[in-house]
Amino acid sequence: MATASTAAPLHLLLSSSRRRRLLAPRAHNDSTTTGRRRFIADTAAVAAAVAPLVLPRTPLARADQTPSLSEWERVLLPIDPGVVLLDIAFVPDDPSHGFLLGTRQTILETKDGGNTWSPRSIASAEDEDFNYRFNSVSFMGKEGWIIGKPAILLHTSDAGDSWERIPLSAQLPGNMVYIKATGEQSAEMVTDEGAIYVTSNRGYNWKAAVQETVSATLNRTVSSGISGASYYTGTFNTVNRSPDGRYVAVSSRGNFYLTWEPGQPFWQPHNRAVARRIQNMGWRADGGLWLLVRGGGLFLSKGSGITEDFEEASVQSRGFGLLDVGYRSVDEAWAAGGSGVLLKTTNGGKNWVRDKAADNIAANLYSVKFLGDSRGFVLGNDGVLLRYVG
Repeated sequence: MATASTAAPLHLLLSSSRRRRLLAPRAHNDSTTTGRRRFIADTAAVAAAVAPLVLPRTPLARADQTPSLSEWERVLLPIDPGVVLLDIAFVPDDPSHGFLLGTRQTILETKDGGNTWSPRSIASAEDEDFNYRFNSVSFMGKEGWIIGKPAILLHTSDAGDSWERIPLSAQLPGNMVYIKATGEQSAEMVTDEGAIYVTSNRGYNWKAAVQETVSATLNRTVSSGISGASYYTGTFNTVNRSPDGRYVAVSSRGNFYLTWEPGQPFWQPHNRAVARRIQNMGWRADGGLWLLVRGGGLFLSKGSGITEDFEEASVQSRGFGLLDVGYRSVDEAWAAGGSGVLLKTTNGGKNWVRDKAADNIAANLYSVKFLGDSRGFVLGNDGVLLRYVG
């Protein structure tokens, strides 16, 4: 029996009645054109019945074709491969003017809101034969600050048009990891040993806000029940500041965390509420805490303020470690991590969905920064910078 894919004679595929009409001789009392048209129509009907079904072709994406991110775009930077981006800030009085910092003495400047960047040379930061790692930048009004390692402090009072280097004491405990502009000629600085200093005269004098380093605090309180405190190596892994001046820091081994509020004489150590070691902690937009653990887990504190009571959120990190979280609003936030992992929540962090378009970014994404509702950036290694366009 002939199948649909077998080329069979036409008269075998037609019904007997239609076959008789086609094979029987016709009188020429009608026009030959009419008969010819009928034959063509019948033949076309048969051909349609036996022809294979043909669907429209959808072109496949090439393997080397990188899909665009749904709410982010990558910004190409004029820097060497291997540079790790560490911080970004814009001038409040001129939102299109900003600075981007990184390793290998990287300082970039933009004057179009972050669409394009160009290297910025600061003579006072190039006098010595050091390869600075610039860790933090902050502006208030036209006044700005930059800190780096080895110890260097830069200050501007004209929105970054010119920078001066401020001398630092050799007795400074630890490495400077964070600075926050707090007012005219005023700033707050944190070291990785837990020292917090404030200045009100452009950085020429600093006053300690805590009475001792974290190591000294733990030596006094090691019997207070803080798990892992006896293994403390003396430095922070991460430190984050809330808008109202509170700090949360993670120990270098990730086995406990510490908090500080303005007016407290010492850092307050806390046991971690989860089995896995802590990767990073920070502040939600509603005043609560978020906590990342090694291996990709994400936890949220119950309520606002400082607490040791956390509950796990539902995430799709694919097992890659999450490294930072940034809140755009009380409800919307983004989490970033290793191998281009980028997650979004729209319910305050209870559930997270992966932005699969970011999977092809061959970089670790270290930092998520939102500077208002409509401006956000994700910083990574190998000079990867993503700009929020959602």
